Amino acid sequence: MESKIELIESTGKIIVFMMILLSVFLFTVKTKNKVPNTIFGIYLLVVTFDLIGLFTNKTLEYPAIQNLKVASSLLQLPLFYLYVLSACYSNFKITKKHAIHFFLFILFLVIFYITDASNQSLLLYEIVSEIQFISYIIAIFIVLKKYKTIYLENYSNANYAVYKWLFQITLFSCIAHSFVLLRWFLSNSIYQEYVLNINLLISFSVLSITIFFVLKALYYPQLFTGININLEPLSTTSKKKTKALSAKESEVESQYLETLITFMNDKKPYLDFELTLQKLSIKTKIPEKELSLLINHHLGKHFFDFINEYRINDAKTLLQAPSKKDLTVLEILYEVGFNSKSSFYSAFKKATNQTPTQYRKSRV
Repeated sequence: MESKIELIESTGKIIVFMMILLSVFLFTVKTKNKVPNTIFGIYLLVVTFDLIGLFTNKTLEYPAIQNLKVASSLLQLPLFYLYVLSACYSNFKITKKHAIHFFLFILFLVIFYITDASNQSLLLYEIVSEIQFISYIIAIFIVLKKYKTIYLENYSNANYAVYKWLFQITLFSCIAHSFVLLRWFLSNSIYQEYVLNINLLISFSVLSITIFFVLKALYYPQLFTGININLEPLSTTSKKKTKALSAKESEVESQYLETLITFMNDKKPYLDFELTLQKLSIKTKIPEKELSLLINHHLGKHFFDFINEYRINDAKTLLQAPSKKDLTVLEILYEVGFNSKSSFYSAFKKATNQTPTQYRKSRV
């Protein structure tokens, strides 16, 4: 048993050291993404404060610090939620309205002070913190779903790095929280002897997650580009409107469609890997909203898929052209408007059920 306790304490110290180091890195690294980095750094410090319990119980000797430590866990999910928003949206700003997210933390600081952290107040805290966790996790997944939808409707470059990263750490949070719930259940049952094993599992899980954070920060210090916070997904109401167009509106839509297809074939705007719906709207002189409705509802495609279809068709032409046989797949993907090998391979295989190399060989 003593060896397990020592292992947990040692792991806890390593975790705390790494999290503090990562926070300092996020606060000081030169990047345009100061807001998400700062929020994530603060989030890590709050989590670190909570995790010192893995290797010391000194806070129990100071009621005020212990109450602050317990109540501070109510800051974790709000900070993580704000971090997700700031990572998803490039023009996200902290405003006064966001102060509401810290209400529960302040409330329980007051409650603990008044009740001297009684058993009743701690039970209330456990119930509220669980409700808070579920609520924020749902809210975060809603934000991520909206982000992905907007991205597909407005951008042509498959930059899923942000979405994948945020989805992964949200999933990790859920897994880690399930261990905490299991520990609570065991500690209040006849299976208390297994609590130490769960603590060991929690410590190793948190260490793995922390290492994952550190590696991400080192390899992708400028991971977050974000999208415009003012963009909204196409509503179902807009979709319904397209089903009942007047004769005049239908004629205008047909003209827009002809303009769009002609422009795509003649000017090849899709060769710009940074092409967005807004850019295409300016170039074709079709209002952005009308262009979005035209592509998403009339053609039944996301802007992302619409643009990549042209890129893939060009790639297929180059791959089977005898005069282009010396071009590598990497050169071809850049030539047709992609800027990522993984996104090109994914889109190409989705369209042809073959990799670019397999497609080339089958056409020789």
